Amino acid sequence: MAASRHCIELLSPARTADIGIEAINHGADAVYIGGPSFGARANAGNELADIERLVRHAHRFHAEIFVTLNTILRDDELEPARKLVQRLYEAGVDALIVQDMGLLELDLPPIQLHASTQTDIRTAEKARFLQDVGFSQMVLARELTLAQIRAIAAQVQDATLEFFIHGALCVAYSGQCYVSHAQTGRSANRGDCSQACRLPYTVTDGEGRIVAHEKHVLSMKDNNQSSNLRALIDAGIRSFKIEGRYKDLGYVKNITAHYRQLIDAILDETPEWRRASSGRTTFLFTPDPDRNFNRGATDYFVNGRKDDIGAFETPKHAGLPFGHVAKLGPAWFDVDSTQLLHNGDSITWFDLQRELHGVQVNTAERLGTVRSGEGGEATRWRVHPNEEMKALKGLRVGCEIGRNRDMDWERLLQKKSSERRIGVWAVLADTRDGLSLTLTDEDGCTATVAQAIDRQPPKDAARAEAGLREHVGKLGNTIFEPIDVRLDVARPWFVPASALNALRREAVEALEAARAEACVRPAPAKAVEPPVAYPEDTLSYLANVYNHKARDFYAKHGVKVIEAAYESHEETGEVSLMITKHCVRFSLSLCPKQAKGVTGVQGTVRAEPLTIMNGKERLTLRFDCKPCEMHVVGRMKKSVLQQARAVPMQFYRTRPAAR
Repeated sequence: MAASRHCIELLSPARTADIGIEAINHGADAVYIGGPSFGARANAGNELADIERLVRHAHRFHAEIFVTLNTILRDDELEPARKLVQRLYEAGVDALIVQDMGLLELDLPPIQLHASTQTDIRTAEKARFLQDVGFSQMVLARELTLAQIRAIAAQVQDATLEFFIHGALCVAYSGQCYVSHAQTGRSANRGDCSQACRLPYTVTDGEGRIVAHEKHVLSMKDNNQSSNLRALIDAGIRSFKIEGRYKDLGYVKNITAHYRQLIDAILDETPEWRRASSGRTTFLFTPDPDRNFNRGATDYFVNGRKDDIGAFETPKHAGLPFGHVAKLGPAWFDVDSTQLLHNGDSITWFDLQRELHGVQVNTAERLGTVRSGEGGEATRWRVHPNEEMKALKGLRVGCEIGRNRDMDWERLLQKKSSERRIGVWAVLADTRDGLSLTLTDEDGCTATVAQAIDRQPPKDAARAEAGLREHVGKLGNTIFEPIDVRLDVARPWFVPASALNALRREAVEALEAARAEACVRPAPAKAVEPPVAYPEDTLSYLANVYNHKARDFYAKHGVKVIEAAYESHEETGEVSLMITKHCVRFSLSLCPKQAKGVTGVQGTVRAEPLTIMNGKERLTLRFDCKPCEMHVVGRMKKSVLQQARAVPMQFYRTRPAAR
């Protein structure tokens, strides 16, 4: 099971247990899912009975289930969290993904702990510390380069390194965004982010001049590391994580299948690496990540800073190119395309101001064939939209059309779309009064059953042998498939098909039982004793310490000054509400480094603050050019400060006096 130095793990998300089961069926080695509470996704919780059902299915393939318990906790939530952990352990869960260090000070069952992305792991020192205090696996910051990942891997020998390879990108360092809480009281660190980063902003400079108007300057394209998997493995990543605990079934099936194929191709060429779970998966469709909701693709900072990481025009899914508008009518419009259009599809277009619009196709009527712009043939479709034509802003003859919902694709992924099988060797042998069947799977699990069976000399030996092999190898309704069937019999007996089928079914049940017995839950890591020192001796609100157990944890590890989490409402003035590697100045070509060496420009561009506004919400952008980071600065709204559920608290605010 568990990812190791020689195992490569594909880790998929699940909003529900049923989606998690399909993630396993489509090749996931592990699935992460929210429990009943404390899971950092307010609307993605699951009951214990459903999680237990998912665990049972995953363990058939020696795959693992991780439950997210990665919010920061108030003092009054620690005991309920501890009780939940106990119940999750009893349900068979393999690991917990956590952020709050207070959990490490509780009396937990022997379950593995994984460090959430919210722990903001950007340095080798932080990663080594988390390993030494007992984390078995940790997801590194999405902003890291390959060189930075290699440096961390060199310092972390005992914990598995995990990395996001696909899905939505938070613009902030994970765990370092407080904009949502400051403006609405909804804390991202407690699973309720308002996603202010996806809003349009007008950017102005220090003199009030507009630099960008109504642009989504904090909205990132979606992560896609398809081209970097081998390089990430070489750098030390062993668990490849797909984002998306809010995503639907089609997304999880498609994206899991896409990366399963890519990883399997690498493993087939590299025998020293192996899958972290059992079986091979075949797909009844062709995976294509572009067909799911996405904002465009970026590999972010893995290969260094890029110019095109932002989805500044829209945070929505523009879809794949489909065709162009040929004619407008009173209640319809015509589109020319080389593709099929279906009732219920959704199509999109940009207006002249590059604002994205869309409409659902009520009915699509094929009009005939026309010449396409490339000299070939296209189909002209008459689109009857589910809205009035006057509501379709910016739709015009000649404008390009995209499609962001394809009903045929959705229907395809609602059906059975994969088969996952574990290879077995079968040996049929004579016994004193019948036959025995031994099944041995690719993991070395084995089971033998014997039955008293009436054996008769065959009238046609070749036909009898073929019948024995066929019935022994008929594993289609199981999770197994035959690698080889060997007949260790005196002669190819004639045996009733019903007897062979019963023998095979009993052997399969016995092999499943043997696999269940061999499926051992991974052991938790042990903390180094005496307790290692935290890399710093001072913690600000950025450390997200929200309870006294977390405070005790850091104090035990040598921290002298500990401030409370932003959610405690002690920071009432202007502070950094977001820290990000994304730089608006760089994206708008206003970075001093970009001007370096440019005649007439060098020295005239400075990293002075900018202001961004959405409605009445105003934030300041400050630029720290040495580490190449941007701080989004603001203060907590009075209405938020007055919320009753805030828990003011105070830990160390000054360095304790020496004794």
